Amino acid sequence: MKNDISRGMVWLLATACGLIVASLYYAQTLVGPISAATGLSPQAAGLIVTLTQAGYALGLLFIVPLGDLVENRRLVFIALLAASAALALAAASHSGALFLAASLGIGLGSVAAQVLVPFAAHLSHEATRGATVGKVVSGLLLGIMLARPAASLIADHGSWRLVFGIAAVLVAGLAFVLRATLPQRMPSAALPYGRLIGSLWQLLRDTPVLRRRAAYHAGLFGAFSLFWTVAPLMLADAPFHLSQSGIALFAIVGMAGAIASPLAGRLADAGHTLPATAAALLLGVASFALPLLAPTSRTASLALLVAASIALDMAVAANLVLGQRAIFNLGAEVRSRLNGLYFALFFSGGAFGSAAGGWMLATHGWRAALLTGMALPALALLYWISEAVGGESMPQSQLPDA
Repeated sequence: MKNDISRGMVWLLATACGLIVASLYYAQTLVGPISAATGLSPQAAGLIVTLTQAGYALGLLFIVPLGDLVENRRLVFIALLAASAALALAAASHSGALFLAASLGIGLGSVAAQVLVPFAAHLSHEATRGATVGKVVSGLLLGIMLARPAASLIADHGSWRLVFGIAAVLVAGLAFVLRATLPQRMPSAALPYGRLIGSLWQLLRDTPVLRRRAAYHAGLFGAFSLFWTVAPLMLADAPFHLSQSGIALFAIVGMAGAIASPLAGRLADAGHTLPATAAALLLGVASFALPLLAPTSRTASLALLVAASIALDMAVAANLVLGQRAIFNLGAEVRSRLNGLYFALFFSGGAFGSAAGGWMLATHGWRAALLTGMALPALALLYWISEAVGGESMPQSQLPDA
């Protein structure tokens, strides 16, 4: 019997995932100064975030599945070197076209994080797999939550180029650290690349657990993306009038929600995935109900928003782990493909949430945006009821031959 993953390896993988995915979010608070420096028009500025996310989505579908085909440590090393090069290119860019090309490359290389999470599951015993994945995902979520405030603070005291330059050095260093410390993992699959990618549709079609978990998390991640799209706009406006540093502090406080990941992993290991999923979805709904109370006091309103951000982050952190624990139980030979599909599907929910939130805020106001955010996990909860009443599972032995 293999030894369980060490505590040091868990922390290394958690730190690595956080640092990698942070690269996807630095630009979100820096669109203004980047556009001014590179000559991007206001109409094209939105492409900075869009192309980063598009690169990530492409990587999830066409690079992450390689984790089931090629040696994992080598795949992570190459992807991180590519991400570091793209970050360096972004830091040095003086034209909009060059920065947009770098943004696409940052997204593509950053999918290394989604090779590392199944790697952590592979190194773990089944009895502790949920807890391990939960700790690694905590690091990933902390990276997402820290990226925006860190980028704002560094840019305030230096420049936006410094943000990307530091990131390029850190990611390059991480590539060599992981190459030196990760064990080799050669997957057993011997499919040609074309058949590997073609099997994604078969896995999606024939794996109801994947579709269900992706739908649950699309609802919650859509709400999360909506909240973090509209909340900074509201915090900068009346009645809060927070500075960029104040908004950064607000985002940092919300990071407390990441503590839910290890707890969710332990609940999943104990066989409580179904009720824990309901709790996460209900918490997501409640997180949007809090700001709707709208007290007249500015301090009380801000306190409710802080509580809402923590509750929503807890819901997203917990449900992400519950979903990954469920799909990682379906078989080691398809873990990377399942993980890539899972993230690609719920990221589409995130893209919808961001777009819907911005549109609702601009056309119908803050309360309409909050109600839209509440509706997304509420719809996922309605879908959960069908599982609770009728049940839907797929034993490992029934996995498609992929």
